[in-house]
Amino acid sequence: MATAPLFAIAVAAELAGMHPQTLRQYDRIGLVCPSRTAGKSRRYSMRDVAQLREVARLGTEGISLEGIKRILELENEVASLRGRVRQLESALADELLRRPGRRVFAAAEDGGVTPLRSGTRTSRRTELVIWRPDGLE
Repeated sequence: MATAPLFAIAVAAELAGMHPQTLRQYDRIGLVCPSRTAGKSRRYSMRDVAQLREVARLGTEGISLEGIKRILELENEVASLRGRVRQLESALADELLRRPGRRVFAAAEDGGVTPLRSGTRTSRRTELVIWRPDGLE
């Protein structure tokens, strides 16, 4: 969601369906904290407006402002952690692509699988093996 500070308090209040004084109160208690201009005016992003709408929805369900604040903090933390997980998954995928052949296997004499360290080869065998179907000797 867009996090660029675009809207003055009057526009954000209208988009959220609230009175501008309510937005000021929420800012004071740390519920929704907009960005500030050099002149200290509040500027709300689309994400802030969405959070204001969520505050209104949770308030109609009877949740206190402190409860709403905690819910928003947890939702923000979850969003941040999901972003971090995506970064780590991407880094892991990149690392796996840069290191092909990290798991190398060879066939064992008994037909099983033998793991090898990366960069090593099996010893070459020079014996000749003749296979004959059963009964044709």
